[in-house]
Amino acid sequence: MSSMDRRKFLQVLSAASAGIAPFHSAWALESRRAVPIPPRKLYTVVVDAGHGGVDPGCIGRSGIFEKDIVLDTALRLAKGLEATKRYKVAMSRMNDDFVSLEERVIGARAVGADLFISVHADALPQRGLRGASVFTLSERASDREAAAVAARENSSDRVAGVRYTQDPQVNEILFDLARRQTNNLSIRLAQQLVEQLGRRVRLLNHTHRSAAFVVLKAPDIPSALVETGCLSNPEEERDLRQGSYRDLVAAALLRSVNDYFDFVGKSPAGA
Repeated sequence: MSSMDRRKFLQVLSAASAGIAPFHSAWALESRRAVPIPPRKLYTVVVDAGHGGVDPGCIGRSGIFEKDIVLDTALRLAKGLEATKRYKVAMSRMNDDFVSLEERVIGARAVGADLFISVHADALPQRGLRGASVFTLSERASDREAAAVAARENSSDRVAGVRYTQDPQVNEILFDLARRQTNNLSIRLAQQLVEQLGRRVRLLNHTHRSAAFVVLKAPDIPSALVETGCLSNPEEERDLRQGSYRDLVAAALLRSVNDYFDFVGKSPAGA
């Protein structure tokens, strides 16, 4: 091939190849198109309705049980989570059943939960106080009231006659729960919960607190406990008995979960 022919050949080749990827890249692209894209892994969220069965939880002034209020709220949240097509939802209970605190934690770990939200309603000695609040785990309670709430919630198994042996491994797990990553993610979740609840319902002054809740002790699952309101307050008890109010709470919890996972990333760890 003469030098002139070679120049013409290169000019034609250059013009013909403008905007075209190298052959091996184009082949790889076509190969990728031929391979079906695997479905996105869904986050697993455990919605824990507090109390149940022989344990009614707090009892409102009208006689309504906490276990019934929180189960309905938890079911509304679970339905909303499933509707997003973004989550696999597991519930600790779906009926008026007693489930021990340990079983709730074990169950959450068994399904590989990415998040655990425990739904409750509060009762305070001061009947004038009202508002939702959020708790995360700490071996040292943030205040005396938080310690009292944890003691009351942790007594659930004693109501049903469940007994635990003194197992040093349990203490190991509790210390392990202090791992920075899980704790930090739990705090992040609590911040989202406070923000979204505050946009829809009244909050207690000390909204985010911490205490040694048994149900929050899974060492590898970011967890929070939500007190959706105070059944000890007449006005808030009336609110909590309304389905429309429980819809507001469930909507706030749903948005919090969405915001949390938007923060931690679009794909679950290991996906």
